[in-house]
Amino acid sequence: MKTEKTIAVLNSLIEINNDRIYGYETASKEVEETDLKMLFAHATETSIKLKAQLVAEVKNLGGKQTESTTTSGKIYRIWMDVKALVTGKDRKVILDSCVFGEDAAIETYNEALSNHEDLTSGQHMMITEQLVLIKMDQDNLKKINNLIELSK
Repeated sequence: MKTEKTIAVLNSLIEINNDRIYGYETASKEVEETDLKMLFAHATETSIKLKAQLVAEVKNLGGKQTESTTTSGKIYRIWMDVKALVTGKDRKVILDSCVFGEDAAIETYNEALSNHEDLTSGQHMMITEQLVLIKMDQDNLKKINNLIELSK
């Protein structure tokens, strides 16, 4: 029973990384600026690596990885598409959307870590390390967003 719960926790993190991958791919299509494209590409690469670690752990447990995204992630991407169309692909709006998405990822990771009874110490450490990387991506988004605010 514990293994099933662990796989469910890990799959929730795979879903949020799928959200991040699709979200940043969407954001990258909405901007023309090289700095943002590079930032979004880096965040996408981070999620691809994190997802690979999670998938390996699910497989080690004898489970099946999820290929889906979260419902909120699907709604988030649709919202980003609509908002980008309405605002004319405004950098600040797109960055705000990405920060919002990172808030959801961080919340999901924190929830996973709160299920520590379902995780081994190694899994807990892996998830904690992944959370640090996601927070770093979010900090990079916020730095550029703050620069945009200051330049107004």
